[in-house]
Amino acid sequence: MTQMTFNTKTKVAIIANGKYQSKRLATKLFNTFRDADDFYLTKKNPDIVISIGGDGMLLSAFHMYEKQLDRVRFVGIHTGHLGFYTDYRDFEVDTLLENLYTDKGEKISYPILKVTVTLSNGHQITSRALNEATVKRIEKTMVADVVINDVKFERFRGDGISVSTPTGSTAYNKSLGGAILHPTIEALQLTEISSLNNRVFRTLGSSIIIPKKDKIEIIPKRLGSYVLSIDNKTYTHRNISKIEYKIDNKKISFVSTPSHTSFWERVKDSFIGEWDS
Repeated sequence: MTQMTFNTKTKVAIIANGKYQSKRLATKLFNTFRDADDFYLTKKNPDIVISIGGDGMLLSAFHMYEKQLDRVRFVGIHTGHLGFYTDYRDFEVDTLLENLYTDKGEKISYPILKVTVTLSNGHQITSRALNEATVKRIEKTMVADVVINDVKFERFRGDGISVSTPTGSTAYNKSLGGAILHPTIEALQLTEISSLNNRVFRTLGSSIIIPKKDKIEIIPKRLGSYVLSIDNKTYTHRNISKIEYKIDNKKISFVSTPSHTSFWERVKDSFIGEWDS
């Protein structure tokens, strides 16, 4: 029998939040993988990233490894109040381990968002978002031109604008009144945040679904400080000349196992729950 080496083992990273339950599960998984012949624990260039906590922890894990999306797959364990991205509850760790032992490398992939911010001095900042990216003006009402695929669509006035991915359509986008999109639909969704609509100022007022091939540009018309949120990270920039949004050429991939919950099952469990037929 040929002895297995580190090069043939599946490299696993375990990322957990600070909750007691998450730490306890992380310790259990660490001890299990440490003694396993088929796995190698490391946070450097892992094949699988196990996120323990909730959606916030999964977002953090995504951004930790967003430059390695071509090779890494994610799996989430839910120990919080809402786990839209998680396939396993805290009491299903043994099931997760069984599925990983029989894993054949299959994956389920979802589109993500690429955001490029151009400052007035020409400097560009590029980020990726799993859920959404929002922009708001700090001092006063935000005034910005919305350009869709080089068509000047509207002049927006209001609190801000959110652009979400299909998976992110169930997050902040939904609370703004946007539509829920199935993640197999590779599209962006633009949703206004408290727009001004009266006899003088007018915007479309509803969310807009934009196909993969198109891009969105937000061009602020006033100088000042703007708050840009990328998932669970927030940045402040002065004098933004343009923000461009489009579907990234990379995707996030999750471990495909028998426990992978369907999208509509996640939506039902998260927002509706059980109901009498």
